[in-house]
Amino acid sequence: MRPKLSKNLIRNKTLEARVNAIEHEMIKQKAQDAGLSVAEFTRRSALLKPLPRRLSKITLATYKELVRIGNNINQLTRATNAAIKMGVRPPASPEQLEQLRNLLQQIGRELSSIETETIDDDDEEIDEDDSEEWD
Repeated sequence: MRPKLSKNLIRNKTLEARVNAIEHEMIKQKAQDAGLSVAEFTRRSALLKPLPRRLSKITLATYKELVRIGNNINQLTRATNAAIKMGVRPPASPEQLEQLRNLLQQIGRELSSIETETIDDDDEEIDEDDSEEWD
């Protein structure tokens, strides 16, 4: 006869998560490769996964400003491409726009690789997941 579990150890709560078909198959395959049920694999993955990195207010503000700049460059790129197709002088050089795009991507990569530290104890940190996504 099995010993009874403490009420705190009985798994009676359910978590729901929506995934697409590809993610579902990937999770099932990883669980199978690990020799675990999907539930056990998901539970272990969720509980053992490191917490997201925290971003300082200044880093988040920098990300947001880069998003704004990137949006402006995208609009300028669309206008430039349209002008080229129409045979008129473009408002910007496509080569310079490409250089700007590459520079923004480099800055974004450098920002994401920085280990953020809180300089001031009053500086509230924000979850990376709360920031706007951009490329």
